Amino acid sequence: MAKLVFCLMGPTASGKTDIACKLLQQFPFEIISVDSALIYREMDIGTAKPDAQILAKAPHHLLDILNPPDHYSAANFCDDVEKLCSEIYDRGNIPLLVGGTMMYFRALQQGLSALPQADDAIRKTLSAQAQEHGWAYMHELLKKVDPVSAQRIHAHDTQRIQRALEVYAITTKPLSECLKAEMHASDYQFINLMLMPENRQWLHERIATRFTHMLDAGFLDEVRQLLDKWSLTLDCPALRSVGYRQAFLYLRGEYDYPTFCAKGIAATRQLAKRQLTWLRHWPEGFTCVAENPGVFGEIIVIIKKILDNKRKIS
Repeated sequence: MAKLVFCLMGPTASGKTDIACKLLQQFPFEIISVDSALIYREMDIGTAKPDAQILAKAPHHLLDILNPPDHYSAANFCDDVEKLCSEIYDRGNIPLLVGGTMMYFRALQQGLSALPQADDAIRKTLSAQAQEHGWAYMHELLKKVDPVSAQRIHAHDTQRIQRALEVYAITTKPLSECLKAEMHASDYQFINLMLMPENRQWLHERIATRFTHMLDAGFLDEVRQLLDKWSLTLDCPALRSVGYRQAFLYLRGEYDYPTFCAKGIAATRQLAKRQLTWLRHWPEGFTCVAENPGVFGEIIVIIKKILDNKRKIS
């Protein structure tokens, strides 16, 4: 019988961490972070990483596992989660996956298609081409060879544009076609709890407030320290994280402080919009209104009912 894995999914700033930590007081959960930015050490303020006080009460797996220059793929994530889920069940607990990196959730739940490994030579060629012509030009190239992926990938998402073009260069097939390959079955039953704000303004205000708090907490100093310690470029996955890219460009003198703030908030809103698009098209799950004052109680009822049914069956 497949083992249960609960997944608390939602856009940035929707209250996932707060709810997850409270759930640990009600159920034998262990939290696994599903966030492509929280994996990096020394990136605390800009990622809204739970502080030491919270982590002492509610430890998170897959936090602070890599240095900022390091790469981490959806395949790495799936391997790590599979190992962690086994260990968590061995301890008599249940995994609770929490985050908003929807590509990781999809890879875990629907499987990874047989995509080719990264090719350094092709990546260098694409990077040189992008440096010469710009990423808008590269996105136009993608439209010609893979219009489906180009429509799905934002014009500023340089990492995914590069990967889609790389896959096409290696396989001569569009990435969108490769992703239709048959997915492998999972040994786990995933229960998706999806935080979906009904009021977009509510989410926008939370995003703006959080960005202001990050700045007050020393976000720019954090980015300065990262740049001083590590040889980071805009191609580094860590600097593709929302907020960090804008801070890097501001510190490099690309634009003034008000523009930096506006761009940081706008980029976070765009991220939330993409996350919500993923969630609306998710195959199955329980939708919970994020701004509903009773959302925590609603989630508890859902979890209790599922666990009770599981006990009856077993």
